[in-house]
Amino acid sequence: MSVSSSSSSRFFDTINECLALVQSDSHEAQEKGLQTLAAITKVSPQNRTLLAQTDGAIPTLATLTNASSTIIQTLSLLTLFNLSLNSDLKLSLADMETIYHLNSLIDSSLSSSSLDSCKLASSLICSLAMFDKNKAKFGVAGTVQLLVKAIENSLLDSSDAHHLLSSLAELVHFHGNCTLAVRGGAVPVLLQVVKSTNINEDLAGTSLTVLGLLVRFDEGLNAVKKTNEIISSMLSVLKGRSLLCKEGAVDILVRLFDDSEECVREALLLSEFSSVLADLCVRGSARVRDKADLLMRKIAKVSLETNMELACSLYDD
Repeated sequence: MSVSSSSSSRFFDTINECLALVQSDSHEAQEKGLQTLAAITKVSPQNRTLLAQTDGAIPTLATLTNASSTIIQTLSLLTLFNLSLNSDLKLSLADMETIYHLNSLIDSSLSSSSLDSCKLASSLICSLAMFDKNKAKFGVAGTVQLLVKAIENSLLDSSDAHHLLSSLAELVHFHGNCTLAVRGGAVPVLLQVVKSTNINEDLAGTSLTVLGLLVRFDEGLNAVKKTNEIISSMLSVLKGRSLLCKEGAVDILVRLFDDSEECVREALLLSEFSSVLADLCVRGSARVRDKADLLMRKIAKVSLETNMELACSLYDD
């Protein structure tokens, strides 16, 4: 027997021993088995593959994500997350039963779920959604709407909002999930995050990134346009938020200006808007400078047209 075959044989023995412990009625035994599985899958892609190929391993772990014990929940989620790091396992891990287990944890976070379990569930959703064929599955399962509600619920305690927002950002790369997010009230929730003064810059930046993804399509764009004072809200971001936030804001403004001259005229009425853009054209990142310059040209064009219309009306009089 080769060294590799011997190692694999020992590992399968270890897996079977651990799964026997995990399926016992003893919490101590379950915890011991899960700790070993989490440890051996943490750094080895081969170990992850071998565990995933073991009959009944993934369904057993998925079921335990809803165990009454918080530590059992956490360890089973951690092991599944480790498995999801192998790109070739993402599709098989995202079966509907596992997705519904993850949804139940997100749903429970709206009341009293373990913070660690919610973070891990969100991280696992994000990891699985990186495989494009899985995105639609989460949409069908209602994950998008649950994430929106959970983000809104987490605003008073933003410690887990980052994981929720990252998962939503990954899911809305798929058009169908954008529609679900908008209809689930994502736009006002995300803008609430952006406007909140007690939210850190990373959360505000990720929220603007998600909004930027939503406005690529008509559903999201129309929802943002209908928001009261959306142009002045984006101006506030350009004036006082981080570089990541400014990048998100200019992306949204470009989409709004492309779609609606009314939005450009609204910007013209804000005395600081042009000066803030001019400053960003000089001091922003390369991406922000390019977008700020584009916005300036759009404003200049509409301003010139407005002045010409005014001159013509005066001449006619």
